[in-house]
Amino acid sequence: MSSPHLIRRVTVLGTGLIGGSFALALKKYATDLHIAGWDRADAVSEANARGAVDEAHHQHLSAALRGADLIYISLPIGATLDLLPEIVKHAPPHALITDACSTKLRIVSAAAEAFAHRAGPIFLAGHPMAGREVSGIANASPDLFRDATYALIGEQHPAEHAHARDPRVAAFVKLLEKIGARPLWLGAQQHDYAVGLISHLPQLAAVALASFLYDRLDENGLPITLAGPGLRDSLRLAGSPYSTWRDIVLTNREILSAELDLFARRLDDLRERLNSRELESDFDAANELYKLLRSL
Repeated sequence: MSSPHLIRRVTVLGTGLIGGSFALALKKYATDLHIAGWDRADAVSEANARGAVDEAHHQHLSAALRGADLIYISLPIGATLDLLPEIVKHAPPHALITDACSTKLRIVSAAAEAFAHRAGPIFLAGHPMAGREVSGIANASPDLFRDATYALIGEQHPAEHAHARDPRVAAFVKLLEKIGARPLWLGAQQHDYAVGLISHLPQLAAVALASFLYDRLDENGLPITLAGPGLRDSLRLAGSPYSTWRDIVLTNREILSAELDLFARRLDDLRERLNSRELESDFDAANELYKLLRSL
């Protein structure tokens, strides 16, 4: 049996934006798979109505996991940490378990502890660098992962990493490529540092700017009534709910604290250069980074 066919039955735990999009992507690009969903009754019912899952579960986790070749955890970080021991307990011996959480150090540590005394199933930490400022299955898309980097966590280069040589992992990687994602192997600490800079810090910066402007609205709605598309583009992330970010901030707070200190110093530097042409160098650097992002 070839590697891709090691995965025939998938259970998605959490059928919101990411889990729902993953299920929809499998339905579109890997049509021979059977997909079970597990979530709150209303959420999983909506996923079933959208055709994302073939069967819906909202009570017993063991029933949802029965026979699963791939268990895809798309729950908040806190819920994932709480649920890991039960997932390990009920996972079939042949299963690959993976998560989509936005920070990895705590998840990797908890998984190592949870799997220490269970032979058979294996765990692969992951994080799709895809999303939207809105949540829920209603905003899910089968193409959310297309052309998006998908972080896979290993302490060494994949060719040398034990799990990366496992045929179950190889099958999962092929599945990611099939739905259009671009797998990238890196360490958990590398991941949390990098996403702190390119994802978590921009989110907090958008929240800070948006709340700053909100506090300065007058009775006529100024200054926002003068705003154009540039401000809306800049503050798109400000539409993301706190419930999505609470666990992310809590599990990456040391890195975020250090990055916020450095960013605050950069703002101080900008203020000091307002009356000089030295500010041009900051614009030049910003323009170059923007060009780099557009080329990716």
